[in-house]
Amino acid sequence: MADSPTALFVCVHNAGRSQMAAGFLRELSGGAVEVRSAGSMPAERINPVAVDAMREVGVDITAEVPKVLTTDAVRASDVVITMGCGDACPIFPGKRYEDWELDDPAGQGIEAVRPIRDDIERRVRDLLDSLGVQPVR
Repeated sequence: MADSPTALFVCVHNAGRSQMAAGFLRELSGGAVEVRSAGSMPAERINPVAVDAMREVGVDITAEVPKVLTTDAVRASDVVITMGCGDACPIFPGKRYEDWELDDPAGQGIEAVRPIRDDIERRVRDLLDSLGVQPVR
């Protein structure tokens, strides 16, 4: 891995889970990890309930937009974390892959999204630990 590891979060719409994970990794790594997110079939906008849930814990993802998954993004990442994107994510030898089984926040209310958000934060903290990066908060 390079001096600054790169992580890519992938889900179908790049509007909820992957955006929350990317937001947490950006915030908690303090810039020590290059963060990307993408979707196999990106939505038009970020899930507003995911935005609200993240705002509750002090992480702002309002400026983010769903992006399409490209092979270049996978190729340029040290760690690729999939969240329900199935076979849409290209596999390259030598890459570290993780599949995080998480409920989809799409169509859910804030009460259902909070536990998903909290699970994502825990997993991101574990990811930081495995990358040897100390969280800034």
